[in-house]
Amino acid sequence: MKHYLSIHDIDSLPDWVAEARKLKENPTAHKALGSGRTICLLFFNNSLRTRLSTQKAALNLGMEVMVMNFGSEGWSLEYEDGTLMNQGTSEHIKEAARVVSQYCDIVAIRAFALLTDKEKDEAEVVLNGFKKYASVPIVNMEGSVAHPLQALADAITLGEQNTKTRPKVVLSWAPHPKALPHAVANSFVQMMQLQDADFVITNPKGYDLNPDIVNNVPIEHDQRKACEDADFIYVKNWSSYSDYGQVLHEDSDWMMTQEKLGKAQFMHCLPVRRNVVVEDAVLDGTQSLVIEQANNRTYAAQVVLKKLLES
Repeated sequence: MKHYLSIHDIDSLPDWVAEARKLKENPTAHKALGSGRTICLLFFNNSLRTRLSTQKAALNLGMEVMVMNFGSEGWSLEYEDGTLMNQGTSEHIKEAARVVSQYCDIVAIRAFALLTDKEKDEAEVVLNGFKKYASVPIVNMEGSVAHPLQALADAITLGEQNTKTRPKVVLSWAPHPKALPHAVANSFVQMMQLQDADFVITNPKGYDLNPDIVNNVPIEHDQRKACEDADFIYVKNWSSYSDYGQVLHEDSDWMMTQEKLGKAQFMHCLPVRRNVVVEDAVLDGTQSLVIEQANNRTYAAQVVLKKLLES
């Protein structure tokens, strides 16, 4: 494996989940593997779980860690070829990626969608710019259209919690006052397509995800119907894809409640707005898996870094 940019970079999801769970039993068992190696974490956007869990994963493997908040500490980058750089950008990705590559063995990048230009977001200019010009492996810590570290952590959580041969898993849209990207939802859908599960997406009309990602996954516009007899309900907001980046409405009826949750276990990537996305009773209840998901972010990152170091 040269890079980890998408859930599709996983050659066998069951094997990766099993390996991550084994790492969880003894996190520092492979500390010698990363000795003398350095990872550089570049953040173009804010982070809590992604930053700390990826740092922890690297430290578990014996790596040194460098962190840079690019938005406030780095030069503004140019990504277009042949551009006359007489405006706001100060450094070209061609130089930046090559320079950073000299300082580390792996580069991990977090760069969100701007939600103003669908074509530009889907081109993943930051991640693909570093992939093109860097000489070391690139890890996606959430890009414009994918969050494969979160999806792998979710797969680990499902592997730990599921007791059925074919569970029913629901991905449910929820209201949010801001326009949010599609990355978490996209990667969760792609991850679930690799699982043996009864999987359904539920969202209001106008909020269907990218059809090229959803493929044949059923979409139900009646949330209560979709959630009936579910074993796991993953709740996440995303903005409109058809009316790209827009908040079409804030329908509070779509907030996840204990009544709609039923006997299912509740999942969310965090951070989450209480009593907007989900009511307190669910988030604080015994069916909530959000803390377990956050913990598994470390072992998702660790199995990725381990495989990159080994290759």
